[in-house]
Amino acid sequence: MSEPGDVIYYDGRFCGRYDAQLPITAHVVNYGTGCFEGIRAYWNEEQEQLLVVLLREHLQRLLRSARILKLDFDAEVDPLVESCLELLARNGYRSDAYLRPMVMKVGETIQVKLTGIPTVFCAYTIPMGDYLETGRGLSLTVSAWRRIEDNAIPARAKVNGSYVNAALASDEAREKGFDEALMLTSDGHLAEASSANVFLVQDGTLITPEPGDDILIGLTRGAILELARHDGIPVRERKVDRSEIYAADEVFLCGTGVQIGPVTSIDGRTVGLGKPGPVTTHVQERYLSAVRGRTTDFAHWRTPVYPRGNG
Repeated sequence: MSEPGDVIYYDGRFCGRYDAQLPITAHVVNYGTGCFEGIRAYWNEEQEQLLVVLLREHLQRLLRSARILKLDFDAEVDPLVESCLELLARNGYRSDAYLRPMVMKVGETIQVKLTGIPTVFCAYTIPMGDYLETGRGLSLTVSAWRRIEDNAIPARAKVNGSYVNAALASDEAREKGFDEALMLTSDGHLAEASSANVFLVQDGTLITPEPGDDILIGLTRGAILELARHDGIPVRERKVDRSEIYAADEVFLCGTGVQIGPVTSIDGRTVGLGKPGPVTTHVQERYLSAVRGRTTDFAHWRTPVYPRGNG
């Protein structure tokens, strides 16, 4: 009997997880020439429904990333949405899941270029709970590795190969006993965590680095900004100095993986009172309530999967 995640989508067809194989000569294997998205789907037991979060928005960003990378992928977003929903339905999830769609260069050549190499769209799913243990609060460190510059590798595109930058910072943090790393821009301003955006709270105002500071413009980040404005919480997008991180009343990470991750210490300095603060707690509760379909608010974030296929 097949298990959730056994069915994948590869180049226009649904097949078994191990039926789609890439040779070691594939361009994406050698050079990381692809882009991807990470998308959560939450199981609502009461509704018996799987709710995909910001699906269309993620796939629109995937298309923008492909355009930036010159991946020669001219698909429309609607067929991609339908393929991803059908993939989740065919896997029959009745628990939280993660969807990973990708556009990648699979042609076999050692030439370092982008144009003229065959491209495919594919997607797979896995069951997914918490990415990081956030209940006790996260301990962070400012990494010695700087965030990639947009003029080196496009920061606003989710480029497969660029995640070596994040992996170096993340491993460095864990080897030193921290949960996660914060990364600075080349001129020393706060960019983001290794694989999440970051918010500070100062005097009741939410503050987050501006798009020009080499951040991935996260869709969860955008949802938090929308939520805050809806709930009357002041927000500012601006440059953030390193010392501001240490002096903030509250800090939290946000992203598809981490969801909302309260931060309780940075480089050995306690954040606020050393526990999730009131703004962070409010945002976390409101966001999780929305994505899990426990409220009618922000219904446009959620796309239901069932009834479809074998769901």
